[in-house]
Amino acid sequence: SLRQSSYANYEVLILENGSTQDDTWSYYREIEAEAHVRIVKWNRPFNFASINNYGSVQARGEELLFLNNDVEAIHPDWLESLVAHAMRPEIGAVGAKLLYADGSIQHAGIVLGMGGVAGHVHLRFPRDAAGYMHRLHRVQEVAAVTGACLMTRRNVFDRVGGFDERFVLAYNDVDYSMQVRTLGYRVLWTPDAELYHLESKTRGYEDDPQKQERFRREFELFRRKWAKELEAGD
Repeated sequence: SLRQSSYANYEVLILENGSTQDDTWSYYREIEAEAHVRIVKWNRPFNFASINNYGSVQARGEELLFLNNDVEAIHPDWLESLVAHAMRPEIGAVGAKLLYADGSIQHAGIVLGMGGVAGHVHLRFPRDAAGYMHRLHRVQEVAAVTGACLMTRRNVFDRVGGFDERFVLAYNDVDYSMQVRTLGYRVLWTPDAELYHLESKTRGYEDDPQKQERFRREFELFRRKWAKELEAGD
């Protein structure tokens, strides 16, 4: 995604957690030769929130972009579109327009309360659809944005205290967005940063009893933590 970008003032931290394929390590050796790229190893059991918190400590910049390894940029100015909003003092987090491989919409902002906790609006709409009241064409405030591509300022991240590490995989991004809003900042979604998100390509699905039990625990944890906000509605 960054090789397709016109924004040049960045560093890349690859947070390595248990990769075993030879091709992955060959790629690491190749890309680490570039001055602005570092491989940071996380030799502990997988925890999405913990890994990203550790990465934030290692990062040197004032704008933090949390980006999944299954995300691919479409336009070269995607980073500029995120940074332009993330730098605004009243904004605490910014999310992008993410598409499935078939071009339908995967992420256009998250609504609190959908599905019992939170859900993606305009899911599976066509890429060029206008959406409800033309919302898919407008920068807008939302309850939350996905951690697959989430930009936030370091000072905001530090005030929040990072991602809540009790949310090992699910809802840590929604929880972070809620914490940002609790501090008085706004959470924005922009259609001007457009990327593919090949969701679950590397992580897999929640398709075994252990993963499903973890998801249930995190679902209930979110409901308890944000019970008042869920009752009030989005």
